Amino acid sequence: MAKVKFGKWLGGGLGWALGGPLGGILGFALGSAFDAASVTVQTNGKTTYSSRGNAPHAGDFAASLLVLSAAVMKSDGKTLKSELDYVKRFFSNQFGEEHAQQQILLLKEILKQEIPLQEVCLQIKQYMPHSERLQIIHYLFGISKADGHVHELELQTMHTIANYLGVSAADFNSLKAMYFRDTNSDYLILEITPAASDEEVKKAYRKMAVKFHPDKVAALGEDVQKAANQKFQKVQSAYENIKKQRGFS
Repeated sequence: MAKVKFGKWLGGGLGWALGGPLGGILGFALGSAFDAASVTVQTNGKTTYSSRGNAPHAGDFAASLLVLSAAVMKSDGKTLKSELDYVKRFFSNQFGEEHAQQQILLLKEILKQEIPLQEVCLQIKQYMPHSERLQIIHYLFGISKADGHVHELELQTMHTIANYLGVSAADFNSLKAMYFRDTNSDYLILEITPAASDEEVKKAYRKMAVKFHPDKVAALGEDVQKAANQKFQKVQSAYENIKKQRGFS
């Protein structure tokens, strides 16, 4: 019998993502079933699994991001080489060149499948903390905006994903405003309106600073935490812009 290691494909081992619809999609994409550490394929064709339990893990996050990225990319009914190139660069910037090459190979296989979006999202919602689900949406906006144009169908898919993941409309609009700038973007990022008082602005900033703090995704590793810090800096920048505009400290 042969033992095959799959952890390297996702930058870490898999826990809860090995089961349910996510596990089915990823297992098919890799051409074999797999688990958190390895899969032992026996000579009679059967497969046995070892499990690491349901603890959150960087591999589960990466697997979720890959599948949901594929869902967004498929939204307009076509997948362009330029899109794959953009996504590869995105993953390379976030996770490193080696992991990016492996993840893109897997993404190409996932793109060939029908993705049961609601079932996948409900599985993710069951196991992934809210702060990590927010980071998923943040990543999806980054990927969709990578070529400078976001198709309306992609936005619709991301909105559907956010709903299934239990991400509120306010949080979704806050993350969207980090990528789509207009005169109210700073207020949207802080989840308030221009009619808010100075004290309400300060209170909103403190709330968002806690919600989007990079430490909340520290368990996912340095690369994800670094990307979360970019999101956190946009919250800080929005607050500083409003303070400067209003002239308070």
